[in-house]
Parts: sequence; structure tokens; C-alpha cells
Amino acid sequence: MSNSEVAELPVLRPAVPCCPPLTQRPLTVLEAELTAAMFKALGDPVRLRLFSLVASHDGGEACVCDISDVGVSQPTVSHHLKKLREAGLLTSERRGTWVYYRVVPAVLAAMAGVLTA
Repeated sequence: MSNSEVAELPVLRPAVPCCPPLTQRPLTVLEAELTAAMFKALGDPVRLRLFSLVASHDGGEACVCDISDVGVSQPTVSHHLKKLREAGLLTSERRGTWVYYRVVPAVLAAMAGVLTA
């Protein structure tokens, strides 16, 4: 692949707004599983920090080169970013040698919606 080519890396499990606020009605088993997967992925401080770095980055997109200084090795950063992608919280796109990450647009709304009173 040349530096000018762009490759979209697949999201392994899309996160979608699935659930009503917790105060509205009890979650179904499936809703609880989907919601838990999102929050479990963010339950690690390094993952939460990486997610925050991507979400707050200018334009809502961050190159891995701009967010990898989180106090762990580069392979560990890659592992955590993979976990966030697998949970459907981030999408990624390879551009040349760098990978750029974005928060899946519906994710923040989904998480906020579940916690709304």
C-alpha cells in the first residue's frame, strides 16, 4: 500500500444506541450485555484516557502518533486501541503508515442516554 492510499480498518462490533435510560425500565439481557461491553472497554484507565484523547482531539480525529504518550509502551497502546475498536467505541483508518482514530458518533449519545435520569 502506498502512502497515498487509505484503508478503513474494520470495526469488529458496532456500538449503537440500544438502551433506554436506566430509570425508565429494566434493561433486557441483550441491552445489558451491549451496555456492559461499552463500559467494560472504558473500565481501564489507559483506555479511558485514549478514548478521551481521541474524542477531544481537534476535528474529532486523532493520529496514533498524537495520542500514544499515555505512559505505556507502543504495543500496549495498540492493544488498548484494538480493545476500544472491538467494543465499537472507535473506528480507525490507515493512511500510509499512520492510523487515525475517531469516536463512533452514536457512542457518546448512547452512553449518555443510558445514564440520563
